[in-house]
Amino acid sequence: MNANGNDNDLATFVTATSPEFGIPGVAVGVWANGQEAYACHGVTSVDNPLPVTADTLFELGSITKTYTATALMCLVAEGRVELDAPVRRYVPELVLADERAAAEVTVGQLLNHTSGLDWAVLVDTGDGDDALAAHAAQLAGLKLIAPPGVRASYSQAGYNLAGRVIEKVTGLTYERAVAELLLMPLGLAESFFHPGDVLTRRFAVGHNPGDDGNPAVASGWRRWRANNPGGGLMSSVADQIRWARFHLDGDASVLPNETLYGMRTSTVELRGSTLGNAFGICWFLRDVDGVRTIGHGGSAHGQFAELLIVPERNFAVVSLTNAAPGGIPFNQTVVRWALAHYLGVVDRDPEPLPHDPARAREVAGQYQSDAMILVVEADEVAMRLTVGIKPEIRAAADTEMPPDYPPAAMGLLPDDGYIITEGGLTGQRGFFARDERGAVVGLDLAGRAATRMPSA
Repeated sequence: MNANGNDNDLATFVTATSPEFGIPGVAVGVWANGQEAYACHGVTSVDNPLPVTADTLFELGSITKTYTATALMCLVAEGRVELDAPVRRYVPELVLADERAAAEVTVGQLLNHTSGLDWAVLVDTGDGDDALAAHAAQLAGLKLIAPPGVRASYSQAGYNLAGRVIEKVTGLTYERAVAELLLMPLGLAESFFHPGDVLTRRFAVGHNPGDDGNPAVASGWRRWRANNPGGGLMSSVADQIRWARFHLDGDASVLPNETLYGMRTSTVELRGSTLGNAFGICWFLRDVDGVRTIGHGGSAHGQFAELLIVPERNFAVVSLTNAAPGGIPFNQTVVRWALAHYLGVVDRDPEPLPHDPARAREVAGQYQSDAMILVVEADEVAMRLTVGIKPEIRAAADTEMPPDYPPAAMGLLPDDGYIITEGGLTGQRGFFARDERGAVVGLDLAGRAATRMPSA
């Protein structure tokens, strides 16, 4: 790697690989051997193309959650928030579908996705400074998938509520609090929540497959303001490498190292997930080829982001892309290449078991979460998984929703696990959940729980 931040191997790999996945523009950053390297390729938009650079802004999606969690940990370090305290200590007006859950759910359970809240409240509560307060009021209608603390299930709503805790404690808007606690002191000058800040800079737009199969600009550019804590940050690959370096090296003027590094400690185990073996404070913790990694991904409006950090090797890789369905598999390919190229660490998918028609028929059926429908089909020779947005959610959306994932081959793994073996979700793993009688009652994908529906 050259001192000027160039790496010919990285640039060659990114330039050769991104077209294979049909992606108009990508930005990749690596921190290795005490140096930064960047490789950018393609354009910000197929309709209004500008070259992607290391300062081009992409939607980070759920990587934003790492900022929300870190900001809350700043308040914990200052003694202004306690992780074990009930959320109602800070948001006394909180109402959930179950009163006992509303009284018991803690701040820490929001941060490690054990709050019991389902995935999201898909309601636009406006662009005013009261957006998060109005969002919190909508939580009364959100399904609870389990009592607080019982199991992990990835929740956007939980992180948006964590953002409301930040507002109540600081007396600032969520966006202003994150800027004062993190963005400004860390010099993250190319990271923004407000569209007005982004529109004066070079930024990427997302793409979905058009009628001809080629990338077409996705209508709609960002979700509503109340979604900011769970997924609203726009940032550059260069700022994300700076963010990774903060979580590697620490900065005691922002957050004591003991608290920062404590975010990497396992708080709850994850079962059969591609994303990790456990949750820390927000971070997915995953052991790869004998090395512990921490990371997070994100998706929003045809844009996909991946951040992986290897603390014991002082290493980080960031990959930002602007097209579906190739964004997730491209990011995975980049991360795996970087781990192997810089660290000699090999990340492999497990091989599915030989097809067992009886086991496959046992788990076949339709599964639903608050926003998604997942259909498992099985016959004598194969299994397939279809993942789609509920029609009523798609019909009510005021912006273009991503396309559904068509049927893709999947295979079973030991202990009721499974892996998807083709398509845009290739390599994604999950598991089938059983009740106390051993009946299959649910499916987990990407850390989110879906309930099995009765057969017709």
